[in-house]
Amino acid sequence: MSLNGNSRRSFLKNAVLLSAATALPTIWTKASAKTAPSLGLAKAGERVNLACIGIGNQGGLDVMSLFRTGLANIVAFCDVDMGAPHTLKVLEKFPDVPRFKDFRTMFDKMGSKIEAVSVGVPDHSHFAITMMALGLGIHVYVEKPMARTFNEIELMMKSAKKHNKVVTQMGNQGHSEANYFQFKAWAEAGIIKDVTDITAHMNGARRWHGWDTNIKNFPPAQPIPGTLDWDIWLGVVQQHGYNKDFINGQWRGWYDFGLGALGDWGAHIIDTAHQFLNLGLPTEVNMLKADGHNPFFYPMASTILFKFPERGNMPPLNITWYDGKNNIPTIPEGYGVSELDPNIPSTSVGKIPSAKLNPGKIIYSKELTFKGGSHGSTLSIIPAEKAKEMASKLPEVPKSPSNHYANFLKACKGEEKTRSPFEIAGPLSQVFALGVMAQKLNTKLLFDRNSKNITNNKLANDLLVGLPPRKGWEQYYKV
Repeated sequence: MSLNGNSRRSFLKNAVLLSAATALPTIWTKASAKTAPSLGLAKAGERVNLACIGIGNQGGLDVMSLFRTGLANIVAFCDVDMGAPHTLKVLEKFPDVPRFKDFRTMFDKMGSKIEAVSVGVPDHSHFAITMMALGLGIHVYVEKPMARTFNEIELMMKSAKKHNKVVTQMGNQGHSEANYFQFKAWAEAGIIKDVTDITAHMNGARRWHGWDTNIKNFPPAQPIPGTLDWDIWLGVVQQHGYNKDFINGQWRGWYDFGLGALGDWGAHIIDTAHQFLNLGLPTEVNMLKADGHNPFFYPMASTILFKFPERGNMPPLNITWYDGKNNIPTIPEGYGVSELDPNIPSTSVGKIPSAKLNPGKIIYSKELTFKGGSHGSTLSIIPAEKAKEMASKLPEVPKSPSNHYANFLKACKGEEKTRSPFEIAGPLSQVFALGVMAQKLNTKLLFDRNSKNITNNKLANDLLVGLPPRKGWEQYYKV
């Protein structure tokens, strides 16, 4: 049975009333009343029937954040390791929600009862799950970055455009907070204009810092934990033997599985500049520094220069990205104190990594200089004397009507539009994919924005697509 659009919504409204007849377990039972956060029973159509794929670490934070909006009925859980401590924390709160290890089985058995899905899994697994959901007409909230390769992101954007009734949102949560509305208002008022350079930096310690950069192979295979389905965890990626350093966040450090510090933090630091300065894709990506470069995992420190061309009446713009504990960019005179915004949400490991310079950006225009943090942290004009001079000229900034999770669920109900849909988040994620390719090859890439090809390096151009998917996963690459 395949349902889309209004027919899907009508079915789902009725499904809420008929859940007893269909024998679908839900969280709203006497057995779960003592453990699940109580929101009371919803009337038909008041909440979105949500399945959550990836329910530990960041995925677990997403589950609870979506649930706490009061706009979602959680109807299914899916995770490749239902026995891990980080997944059990969520399962204990919702013991009666149906659970699956394989997202394909979940969609086959419950697809008609699912309106929306959250995807909080490693970067390499975003693509196949999202493509299947889009094909079924299911709304998608997927963590950042959208996917691991340039081509996967391209296909996700094409599929979202084809299935244009489906709501999409990438999980860069700050894109619904104060910085989003401030940047938009200041750009529209001409406060932020004629930007020529942006310094973006994330200098906290990363999981792979301290690994041996002289390794010649992937780590040796270890016994697979009894609760983990390693085959599904690998997904589209070619075969690897299980190793503890591939899972539970460690995946982010390997080129085969994650997009490193750039894909992780770039989405929280560069996002508003990318959107409201209409950056699109770069024409050049140049590695300026790659300490500890090796072909398997990310450098200990990277400096990457992205060059963007003129856009209408906006001048060419360079973004220089810095990561690594001691790879600190030069800060301008009058910068002041590097403050960590207390509103930045904690990471899956608990708190923002300590750094000599807190995550953020410095934006240089022809007339003004701005400094800002990460996520929803607002910009300030520097030095302080210039900020005082400009204070009376600054426009009023509206407050956010909804956080990122509520924005997604309200969009599923037709009440709002998502702020980080694939047409906005896709090109941003592709910038990260290009940066990662430059990191892996430790070279300069020249990129043709029209043909979307790398013109100076055949291997790099082939990496836009990457290795073919593992056998049995090819179908997700068709739109």
